[in-house]
Amino acid sequence: MTVAPLTDLPRWPPLNLDRDPLVPLDAGERRRFGGPVTRVRLPTDAVAWLVTRHADVRQLLRHPAFSADLSRPGFPLLRRVAPGALSDRRGGFIRMDGAEHARLRRMLTAEFMIKNVRRIEPLIRQSVERALAELAAAGPPADLVTRFALPVPSMVICHLLGVPYADHDFFQQRSRTLIDRDAPPERVQRHVRELREFLHRLVERKVAAGERTDDLLSRLARDRVDTGELAADELVGMAVLLLIAGHETTANMIGLSTLLLLRHPARYAALRHDPEHADGLVDELLRYLSIVRTGLPRLATADVEIGGQLIRAGEGAIAVLSLANRDADVFADPHGFDPYRAAQQHLAFGFGVHQCIGQPLARAELRIALVELARRFPRLRAASTGSLPTRDSSIVYGLDSLPVTW
Repeated sequence: MTVAPLTDLPRWPPLNLDRDPLVPLDAGERRRFGGPVTRVRLPTDAVAWLVTRHADVRQLLRHPAFSADLSRPGFPLLRRVAPGALSDRRGGFIRMDGAEHARLRRMLTAEFMIKNVRRIEPLIRQSVERALAELAAAGPPADLVTRFALPVPSMVICHLLGVPYADHDFFQQRSRTLIDRDAPPERVQRHVRELREFLHRLVERKVAAGERTDDLLSRLARDRVDTGELAADELVGMAVLLLIAGHETTANMIGLSTLLLLRHPARYAALRHDPEHADGLVDELLRYLSIVRTGLPRLATADVEIGGQLIRAGEGAIAVLSLANRDADVFADPHGFDPYRAAQQHLAFGFGVHQCIGQPLARAELRIALVELARRFPRLRAASTGSLPTRDSSIVYGLDSLPVTW
């Protein structure tokens, strides 16, 4: 396979502020980056392999020779970091490999099983109803992102973890810094420290005798920390990860999904008249929108051939979920939005051992939020036809606001 000279490589990720917020890449970018495995230059000026085809992305993400550990020398980072910032991985199991990753992930598996998520659906509905009431009181017009899309998953994850929702502004501001590729490294490091300190104080209270409640952090403190299976600092790291992942991704999916459905009024109306098909709609929304648009970075620890291209040990690779989810070899009319297609093969939650552990919860939140929104606001429509502010520099793509009326 012909390899482009290292002096003339395309930049990844591209930054196009004029792009339709519902389109991960425009047609020209898809031609440039899609297809065979190719080399790109990252914002740090490092070079990595871009993997975009569905089969190739699956192969890469399930191969044990590709590490998710950011602290490894040569890891393909998408932003610059402060010296020593990657040395503390306590509890952050999505950036671990092998037995170390499996030990911590196994402690959470039962919590996010489908049967347990179904058990908490009344809590999700209660959170949705509360946010809908606040949306109604605020408008019209009102910002759907700040009044609905963000509060719903924040309330749910706070309740599940046992984090006071009154502190949501504190952790939301800091979590957004942590996933912003353009945030100064010093600010990222400071916000990581502040978030860990906040959660460390919370965990200390839960570890203290007689201060336990029936939430996830309390159960882990009782069943894992007290028994010596888990260090308190590891529980803090797990809490940081779950708190950020538990609201940022779902909030952005709710906002973008609403915008997309408002552009397809018949599909929006179908949520009221045909809610039993909402599960299929959710899969298509996840495939079509693919909010982790910059991809999942990995580092090869051995020579591996992916898509006919040899990736050598020590080289970085980026698995681009958004392009894999629009692979014509897997999805007919891949750039079309079809809520009745069988989209279950999408890779929006990743693949392999690092596949998102919270996907049953995310699916339930998205389904319930959209169905109840359509029922409560059947005449909902966008309040502006102009461009919308988007989170282009975020690892998790989304809208900063979505003005709506009804």
